[in-house]
Parts: sequence; structure tokens; C-alpha cells
Amino acid sequence: MVIDLARCVGCTGCTVTCKVEHCLPPGMLWARVLFKESGEYPAVHRTVLPVLCNHCRDAACVRVCPSGATRKREDGLVTIDYSQCIGCRYCMMACPYGARSFYDRENPQSPGYGLTPYEAIGYPKYQPGTAMKCDFCRERIDEGIRQGLKPGVDREATPACANSCIGLARFFGDLDDPESEVSRLIRTRQGWQLHAEFGTDPGVFYLR
Repeated sequence: MVIDLARCVGCTGCTVTCKVEHCLPPGMLWARVLFKESGEYPAVHRTVLPVLCNHCRDAACVRVCPSGATRKREDGLVTIDYSQCIGCRYCMMACPYGARSFYDRENPQSPGYGLTPYEAIGYPKYQPGTAMKCDFCRERIDEGIRQGLKPGVDREATPACANSCIGLARFFGDLDDPESEVSRLIRTRQGWQLHAEFGTDPGVFYLR
């Protein structure tokens, strides 16, 4: 994924879309937007930085997972098999980006009244006592490819956050294809990785 910071308006639409798309439990966000203000009035500057799982090529979370629940697919996505996660949280400690959350229990929006219809649809796919994180909407990608669609080109096969970005700041595609839009943007706009010094080779790039 490539995120153009010059286009991002800080609307947090990506955060809301991700929350709804994956029916995330209360207090859990996979697509966050960080804000920082610097300077003094009237010369104040606001910096906006959308963050999510970086799907690193050399992912620290994959290396430390003792059960093999966290794994890296051939297409580069780092995923979690909730049925194999033992809840040790090693991956959370190893991730230098703080991209993971822990689902410790069922936490309905209305305590004492059970799950809402929305929660009843989404919550069953998550296992209490497991780590969770952004997976680039792998269900969309996998189903889209089965239908002959191309991720990053066809909306049905593209992560929801990229589809909902009102500033058109997010781009998704194949980093291994030098002719893909994401590869071209990284090459021509000098795309950079967040904290590249960690040595994990993130799969998310930013443009200034």
C-alpha cells in the first residue's frame, strides 16, 4: 500500500470504514490516524499520519509466533489464523509499530443485553484470547482474485480503506510488479517506509 500524505485530509474515514468492514470490538482500531501539531499561533502546522499493519517482508511478529498462527502468505500479506493463536501476545511485543490488538473477551456495546444484531454477525469470527490486526481485507482480495479481478484496480478486490478514502490518498497493488501503480509511485515520488531502520522492510510506503 502507498499513502500520499499530501492528499490525506485527516478525515479518519479509513478508520471508520475499517471498523465497520470488520465489525471490530469496542476500543479496537486497525486503521488509525495519528495527529501532531507543531509551532505556535499563528504559525501552527498539523501533521497527519495514517498507520496500520505494515505487512513487513521480514515481519518480527512471524518470527516470534510459537504456534505458527501468524504467517506470511506468498502474496506478501501477514495474516493470523485465530484457531491456532494461543494468546501469548509475543507478536504484540515484537511488532515495532504497535499494529496489533488483543481480543480478551466478548464485549458487547450494551452490557447486560447481549450482542446487538450487528455484533452477532461480526463477532463470531473472532476468538476471545487471540491477537488481531489489519489483514488488508484479505477476504476481499481472495474473493476478487477468484472472480478474476485485480487487487488495487477493481474495487471489489481492494482493501476497504483504499476504496473509502475521500482524498484518494491510498493506493494498493503489487509491489513485485515494477509496472504497477504502487511501484511507479514509490519510484517517481521517492516513497519511504515508516521507521525503515527497524529492518523489517514494511510493505506500506508513504509519499510526501
